[in-house]
Amino acid sequence: MVRAAMLALLLATGTLPARADTFTVTPAPTRDEKAVFATVESAYVVPARARIGGTVAKIDVKYGDHVERGQAIAAVGDTKLILQMGSLDAQIAGLEAQVAQAKIDLDRTESLFERGTVPRSRFDEVRTAFNVADNALRARRAEKSVIEQQLAEGTVFAPTSGRVLKVPVTPGTVTLPGEAIAMIAEGNFVLRLRVPERHARVLKPGDTVRIDGEALGRSDAMFGTIKLVYPQIEDGRVVADAAVDGLGDYFVGERIRVWVSAGERDAVVVPARFVRTRFGIDYVRLAHDGDPAGAGIEVPVQRGRLVQRPGEPDALEILSGLKSGDRLVTP
Repeated sequence: MVRAAMLALLLATGTLPARADTFTVTPAPTRDEKAVFATVESAYVVPARARIGGTVAKIDVKYGDHVERGQAIAAVGDTKLILQMGSLDAQIAGLEAQVAQAKIDLDRTESLFERGTVPRSRFDEVRTAFNVADNALRARRAEKSVIEQQLAEGTVFAPTSGRVLKVPVTPGTVTLPGEAIAMIAEGNFVLRLRVPERHARVLKPGDTVRIDGEALGRSDAMFGTIKLVYPQIEDGRVVADAAVDGLGDYFVGERIRVWVSAGERDAVVVPARFVRTRFGIDYVRLAHDGDPAGAGIEVPVQRGRLVQRPGEPDALEILSGLKSGDRLVTP
C-alpha cells in the first residue's frame, strides 16, 4: 500500500525517474585498422596548351587561382602572322583594283558586243579576265581569314574548371604549338593512398577509410570511401583513390594520415556512454530481471581501443568482462 501510494505520488508530481538507456551486447565484425599516409591530389591534371607557336604576350593567371572552363588565361602572339596579314592586305587592295577595272572592261565590251562592234571572242576574253581577277581576290581573302583565325588562336583558354597548379612560362617566353602554358587541376580532389602490397587482397572498392579530423582542422573524425584500386603495384605499394567530402580544393600534395582496413574479426563493441571509470578501473552496469528499479549491477571490464565508425564516433572495444546477450544500462 505504501509503495503504491508513493508511485501514485510520483506520477502526479511528474518526478518519476527517466527510464535508463539500454544496450544488448552482440559480437559483431570489427575491422582492424592500419595507418597509412595519403596525399590530396586531383583526379585529373589538364594542361592548357598553346595552339600556335610564338611569344607569350601576357598571362592572366598565377599559382593557386581558380579558373572556369573557357576562361582566357594567356595570349600568344606571332609577329610573322602580323607581317603576313599586312602582305595580304596589300595584295587584296591590288586585286580589288584589278577586279574593279575588269568589271568596267566587261561592261564596256558587253555593250559593244550587243551592238555588234566587237567579236564574240573578244567578249569571252574580257569575261574570263574578270573571272580570274575575282577568283584571285576570293583566294586572298580566304588566306586572310586563315591568318585571322591563327591570330585568334593565340588566346589560350582553360580546358576545364579547377585550380592552377603550375605556370611554367612567363611573358616573353617563346613557345611551340601544343606547349603547356599552365597546369590546371580539376576540382574533384581525391585522397591517393599507397598501402603496402601485403594488404592488397584486403583493400577493395567500397571500403570505408577514416581520416583524423585534426589534419583538416576539424575536431571529429572524417570518413571516406575507396572508389578505385589501381591494378599496378608501384614500389611494393598498392595505389587507391578515396572520395572524402570536405577535403578542400586548394592544397595539392598535402599528406594526411588515413586509417584503412587490415582485416576483420568478431569483437564486442559498446558505446562509450555505458562505460564509467573510477580509480583507474572501467565498469559497466548490467541489467537483470530481478532488479525492479532497473539500476543493475556494476562489473569491471577491460577496455580496448576506441572504435570510430560512421554514426558511432565514440564506440569502445571491450576485451573481457562481457559476453553475448548481456544487457547494459547507462550509469
